[in-house]
Parts: sequence; C-alpha cells; structure tokens
Amino acid sequence: MSGDEWRAIAETHAARADALTAGRRARASRGETHPVDDFLFTYYSYKPSVLRRWHPGAGVALADADERAGWRWYRSGDGGVVVDTDAFRADRGDLITAVSRLLRATSQRPAHFGCFGLHEWAMVYRDATPRHDVPLRLSAAETDAVVDASELRCTHFDAYRFFTDAAVPRNHEPLSRDLQVAREQPGCLHAGMDLYKWAVKLGPLVPGEVLLDAFELARDIRTLDMQASPYDLRDWGYEPVAIETVEGKTEYGRRQRAFSVRAADIRISLLTRLGDGSSLNPPESRVEPIR
Repeated sequence: MSGDEWRAIAETHAARADALTAGRRARASRGETHPVDDFLFTYYSYKPSVLRRWHPGAGVALADADERAGWRWYRSGDGGVVVDTDAFRADRGDLITAVSRLLRATSQRPAHFGCFGLHEWAMVYRDATPRHDVPLRLSAAETDAVVDASELRCTHFDAYRFFTDAAVPRNHEPLSRDLQVAREQPGCLHAGMDLYKWAVKLGPLVPGEVLLDAFELARDIRTLDMQASPYDLRDWGYEPVAIETVEGKTEYGRRQRAFSVRAADIRISLLTRLGDGSSLNPPESRVEPIR
C-alpha cells in the first residue's frame, strides 16, 4: 500500500474514531457522565485514543512508513513496513489461543433469541440497591414480578456474575468462567459487545475498520441493552423496550437478530486474522418462540 494511500485511510479512520468518541471526550472535560454511552469506556476501560490508532492488519505492507518500523509488533520488510505477526504471537500466544477458542466455539453454535434482556432485571431482582443511578421504570415489586413470571436464560457469564443472590438459582443453568467457552452463543448481546474488547486486545492484527465496526456494534447493543432494562432512561432520550409485553419482546427479538448478523461478520473477520476463520460461515439461527 503506497504512502499516500495508507495515510489517507489512517486520516479517515482517525476522523471516524473522533466522531464516535466526541461525546465521551466532551463529557470528560466537564466532569460529566452518561449512563449508556460511557459504559463502553468504563466497563472495557479503553481510552478514546485506542480507537484512533489505525492498523492495516496482518499481511499488509506499508510503503514509506519508516516511522512505524519502531512501533511495537511492526517490522521492516522488502515490501515496506508490516505487522510482525510472529512477534505478536510470541508475546500474546496465550491470548490468541484463548480468543480463537472462544470465538470459534461461539461461531459454531446456533443463536438463541429467547432471553429478552432479562439479565439487567436479574441484577436488581429482590434487591433494594439498584446498580445504576437512574430510577426504575416500574416499582420494585412490579420489577420483581416480571422476573418471577419469566425464565432466565442467560448464557453470558459476565452478565450472570452480577445477578442478585435471589436471581442466580432462577437461571436455566449455572454459569462460570470455566464454562464460558462451552456456553457462549452468537445470539447473546453481550457476546457481540465483547467483540470490541477482543478487537482491541488483538491490536495490530486487526484492521482499523474492523475495530471501529466492533465499537459501533457494541454501542448499538448497549443502547438496546439499556432500553430493555428495568431502568427509566426517557430523560436521557431513550424510549423503553418494554420486554414485559408481547410487543416489547417482538421488538427486542428483531433487533437482537440484526445484531447477531453484524456480530457474526466481525467474529469471522477476527478469526480470519487469527488464521482460524477460513472455513467458517455464520450458523443458521435457531428461532425461539416469543413468550
């Protein structure tokens, strides 16, 4: 890739990243917080500058890129400066193995769409101390009643671990970190959101556009996650997706399916960069009835 070409791409990437993080950076300068958007910078703890740095991805040679030759996990070659995949694997081999194993296992399972975002409800079930500094949309008793009338079908450990003690035994099966590879499935919103985390952790192996696509997906998923939660975010401009109703369940399922398609493309892209995605195709989704 010529110097003019890759510098133009890097500049466009930086502008896109800046647009995606403008709200966070402006709020931080004023000491303000946002209950929806800031999650991606606090839960995952990656600074906006991480998104701004463009990488071409493995196997792309950059001409006229001497300044990058000294970057970690880059090297000079006959065709220009390239990502030093051997050095990255030597330093991050355990990470590559773990991420590849998780993403491949997830890709090969059918997607489930019957959870309806009840994980957030399970985090406040029979608990007098909500986790977020925003009011509940229903009373505490009404919120508990929604959980009582539902089946918790969470498959994502990093959501399940925040369940209240009363909610844990209500899940359709126990979850643990050791079981994550065996339980993660591609319909899960949080599994899709975590693709942003894996894209960051894989660093220079991942092309910049894939990283930003993963971030945008995570942001969009977070929006639905909070709209379908028991919290009232209308003062912040978010209309609720009332999953306690048939209409709300229908909307949640429709948007969840769309996210799973976007997530599948990103997941396969990451696996391809790990040398583990050439034979993968998105699995057919197993559609569960709306209840």
